[in-house]
Amino acid sequence: MRPAHIAATALVAIACFAQQLVLPNRPDSLHFAVIGDSGSGDREQYEVGQRLTDMRKAFPYDFVIMLGDNIYGGKSSRDFQRKFEQPYKALLDAGVKFYATLGNHDNQPQTNYKQFNMNGQRFYTFKPKQGIRFFALDSNYMDREQLTWLEKELANSGSEWKICYFHHPLYASGMHGSNMALRAVLEPLFVKYGVDVVFSGHEHFYQRIKPQHGINYFVSGGAGQLRRGDLDKRSDLTAKGFDTDYHFMLIEIAGDQMQFQAISRTGQTVDSGVIRRPQQTSQAATAAAGAVK
Repeated sequence: MRPAHIAATALVAIACFAQQLVLPNRPDSLHFAVIGDSGSGDREQYEVGQRLTDMRKAFPYDFVIMLGDNIYGGKSSRDFQRKFEQPYKALLDAGVKFYATLGNHDNQPQTNYKQFNMNGQRFYTFKPKQGIRFFALDSNYMDREQLTWLEKELANSGSEWKICYFHHPLYASGMHGSNMALRAVLEPLFVKYGVDVVFSGHEHFYQRIKPQHGINYFVSGGAGQLRRGDLDKRSDLTAKGFDTDYHFMLIEIAGDQMQFQAISRTGQTVDSGVIRRPQQTSQAATAAAGAVK
């Protein structure tokens, strides 16, 4: 095939993916992806990985947050290759970073695995862009040390967008359901310090929860596992749900808006929308940021 034909084919492919994208895709906004319960090593995980790779041609995200259960079963170097490095090889080769949090099928030595960017810590924070900070928590063991750290980090973050992610959901309508013990200790801190968005996995489906106390909760645990028909369709928690195929999420943040898109393994958009931060909250965060300089 001639180089011109190769280039034309590539452009057609990118145009196809762009048609599937509903996010604004502004050049100056923050782009990232979300996967949960991914590390099965099964064919479906590889297919989700390929779809993630394909979508990045139209939506050039810089990093992926992982919501736990990153490696199911064995934890040998071969397992890490088969259940993480190979499914996402193209992304890793392109320099995409993965920021993991631990699930109930993971173990603490994973915090030392370089590609998970945990730097040996069960819980940590990072700031990929001015005004946006992420807080990765270990929901397996929510001890006093972690809660004290979280409150201090939330209070001193100086960020407008505060995004927390961890494995066990505070709100969910599946087999495991809402984790009430975690909710009792975490949600008061989220409300007090103005957390905007929370991502969790554990349930093997997609669920966007109706806002609770002004906080937007997402359950996204279907990047490598699926429990078909498990979502309780009668639940009044659900703003949108999807439990018939594997999925991942793409997120874009610009100013006071966060756009989200949940995409199935076959490329179907199963949910999309926008979250707007209240203007007064943004002003308060900006004032707090100035106070801590």
